[in-house]
Amino acid sequence: MITLYHCDAARSFRPLWMLEEMGLLYELKMLPFPPRVFAKEYLALNPLGTIPFMVDGETKMTESSGICHYLGTRYAPTPLMVDVADPAYGAFLNWMYFSDATLTFPQTLVLRYTQLEPEERRNPQVATDYAKWFLGRLRAVEAATANAETLCAGRFTAADIVIGYALRLADNIGLGKDFGPNVAAYWARLQQRDGFKRAVAAEQKAGQEQNVAPRVRA
Repeated sequence: MITLYHCDAARSFRPLWMLEEMGLLYELKMLPFPPRVFAKEYLALNPLGTIPFMVDGETKMTESSGICHYLGTRYAPTPLMVDVADPAYGAFLNWMYFSDATLTFPQTLVLRYTQLEPEERRNPQVATDYAKWFLGRLRAVEAATANAETLCAGRFTAADIVIGYALRLADNIGLGKDFGPNVAAYWARLQQRDGFKRAVAAEQKAGQEQNVAPRVRA
């Protein structure tokens, strides 16, 4: 059984969405956010104290996009992955890495300095600067979705899952209003997927059953 440790609306939503799209069996364990502060016992499992943390037998992973890649290859075949022989393979990998390193990173600073830090440590200038950084990098998604329903390979793939989470986070922290028209339409399409809806429902259900309140969002 795959076990995924998750916080409401955190980047662990990427592997949760991937699990739902693939129809794999899993156990979802909810934690308060940030777990290293509010669930210190979690450090015994994951010394980083970060989310996600996935356990699959002897395999233990902490990187959300990497977990999606792992699931797609470990439990292949699935149309969510792009084969190395496919001309779109390079673009697929680029989006997989772009998702966290380029898109999610600046968002975490916006979140930290607008919501997570104590009032006296919040910094509107830092938040504004990194919001601009994120929106500047988002131009790549705006261009890619100008004439296509998805990012690569002519179909929905794991690349859309990992980038889609970055759009969900942006929406949650108040940046969705600044999406370009192509990104806004793309994000609307992603939210209509049954897999996305199942993942959101699973997140909500597990939070209620495990008595972990959802995070307050912008």
